[in-house]
Amino acid sequence: MRTVIYWETSLRFVRCARRFTHHIARFTLQFLWPTFSLGIISLAIFGTVSCAVEKPTPIVSTAEGPARITSSIAPEPTTAPSPTRQPPTAEPASDNSPSVPAVMTTPDYGMQVFLFWQEEVADRDLELVKEAGFRWVKQEFAWREIEGAGPGVFDWSNTDRVMDQIDAYGLNVIARVGVQPEWAGGAYPRVGPPDDYQAFVDFLDALATRYQGRIDAYQIWNEPNLAREWGDRPPNPVEYTELLKVAYQAIKAVDPDAYVISAGLAPTTRWDQVAMPDTVFIQGMYDAGAGPYFDLLGAHGAGYKAPPETDPELVADDPALNNGDPSPRELRRIYCFRHVEDLRAVMVANGDVDKRVVLLEFGWTTDHRRKSPYYWHAVSDQEQAEYLVRAYRYAKENWQPWIAVMSLIYMPDSQWGIDDEQTYWSVIYPGYPDLRMRPAYMELREMPKD
Repeated sequence: MRTVIYWETSLRFVRCARRFTHHIARFTLQFLWPTFSLGIISLAIFGTVSCAVEKPTPIVSTAEGPARITSSIAPEPTTAPSPTRQPPTAEPASDNSPSVPAVMTTPDYGMQVFLFWQEEVADRDLELVKEAGFRWVKQEFAWREIEGAGPGVFDWSNTDRVMDQIDAYGLNVIARVGVQPEWAGGAYPRVGPPDDYQAFVDFLDALATRYQGRIDAYQIWNEPNLAREWGDRPPNPVEYTELLKVAYQAIKAVDPDAYVISAGLAPTTRWDQVAMPDTVFIQGMYDAGAGPYFDLLGAHGAGYKAPPETDPELVADDPALNNGDPSPRELRRIYCFRHVEDLRAVMVANGDVDKRVVLLEFGWTTDHRRKSPYYWHAVSDQEQAEYLVRAYRYAKENWQPWIAVMSLIYMPDSQWGIDDEQTYWSVIYPGYPDLRMRPAYMELREMPKD
């Protein structure tokens, strides 16, 4: 306990010092540097001083890693369709973009974060991610929060600040895009695809232009195999493939080095108007011609009650591990971390061997509330910590070379409380300014990372 308290106190001291330095630098750049620069320019104009100001060379990491793996399938030309609306040009937010594409090791280490609303919380959480030795964050860039006021009317205030903070910590980012604004239709306020896909194309064009070379990867939508994420309409892999296609073309036309990741899909045994099994949905995507329009396959890999090494065959036959689900046996394989291997099998069956998988969400919950739907598969705090570490170890030993980033859930939203189910998946307790660690974070921080 003394070690944890000492570490947290030290972290607060370091954070305060870093924040003080950050504000001094910001003041210097905003107020002193413009005046100094103006003086130099004036002197040069009037011939008083003759000098040349050299543009600083961007600092590029020299850490070596494996070469980027891309699909062996040649995509169609990446020129986006001619827009029916002309949004304002989104100028790049800064000129300090990385000069090389981000590298995903196998596996690589990521966390889902919530950086959008409070700068000081975002700063703390990014520092925790960095201190843990993780290299990637996944952050939602909700369309309705950026272009909610109307077509072509963008609010970049939060996204500029978020991207500056991510860059300051030297982290890579997966931007989850979706969640349409009211003016785009799509059964708003429910989440659903826009009435006109061109509206999404225009948004992505503006987003990718503004953060060209800075957003490393884009996740296109989330869990479209659920009706609640598809405008309360039956899941439709053909419709999603069309959305994925135009999104891929829009992003690649602006930033060809950015990764495009297909949506993470919800593990489910339902196959009706409400939901579709993820393996069935992915096969439907391939049948609809999705292959050339994503660089990496997105996946979700909740562990449920089973340890990460558990064979899906055993899970399918054990009512204690599948909650007595009466669904067909082949569908009951979803109730474990290694169900990701079933998604990989669909890729291989469709000849997509050279592509890799990004695990966009995975984890174990400690939600022991009696009325919670997650109660049946809740694990202890210590089991959660051990299972997360063992999941990375299992992937390293068994899923190379096809596994890429594994983004766990969550570095929590500081506003969550005990009534929010997401709290119990998280690796620290929600809250600010108090910092309360959980065993999961402490174990992950000590975990070796290559």
